[in-house]
Parts: sequence; structure tokens; C-alpha cells
Amino acid sequence: MAKSVLHDDAMVQLLKDSPDFAPVYLHQAFIEIDEPGGYEAFMLALRHVIEASGGMTVIAKRAGISRESLYKSLSPNGNPSFKRIAEVASATGYPISRIAAAGLNAPAWDARQNTP
Repeated sequence: MAKSVLHDDAMVQLLKDSPDFAPVYLHQAFIEIDEPGGYEAFMLALRHVIEASGGMTVIAKRAGISRESLYKSLSPNGNPSFKRIAEVASATGYPISRIAAAGLNAPAWDARQNTP
């Protein structure tokens, strides 16, 4: 029997293996942000991308904020400003402008092949 992999771990691994998927993943979460549970889903997607991009410590340093502040902002009870989200997204290498543009002319994603 195959070993079970947690969803979060599987997403982080997919994002590490296929970095071009990250802006598409964030874009999809972003356009659904106003749906029920959408904000939480976007924040989870951002946390996945952070982990795939080096982890909280690395991204906090790149964003010029403390690791503790980043954890607090992105926790399920966090309430980061849009500015903070933009700083963190940029620190991952996927600024908000790239996330927004990811839906324009984006090829269909085939998760079975890990390629667009």
C-alpha cells in the first residue's frame, strides 16, 4: 500500500517541483477570495507557496519583517493588511501583479504531468 501524504505536504512538493504552477495556483485562490472560505483558501495557498519558496524564515527576511510577525499575519486568526500580503507575495518571487496576470492566457494545468 502506498504511503499516504498530507495535502499540505503534497501541495508544497508540487510547487517545489513545478514553480510555474505557483502563480496559477495563487491566481485561482485570489479570484475566489470573495467566495465563502475564499480568504482562508488564499491564505493557505500563500502559505504553501512560502514553504515551497524557502520557508517562513527565508521569506520573512526577504520581505523585511520578523519571522514572528509573518507567522502571526498568516495564521488562521491573522488579519494582514493588503500591503503585508503584497510584500510577502513579492518576497516569494510572485508579486501580486504576476498573480493577477497568471490567469491571462494561462495554459490549462495538467497535474498528472506537473506541466502546463
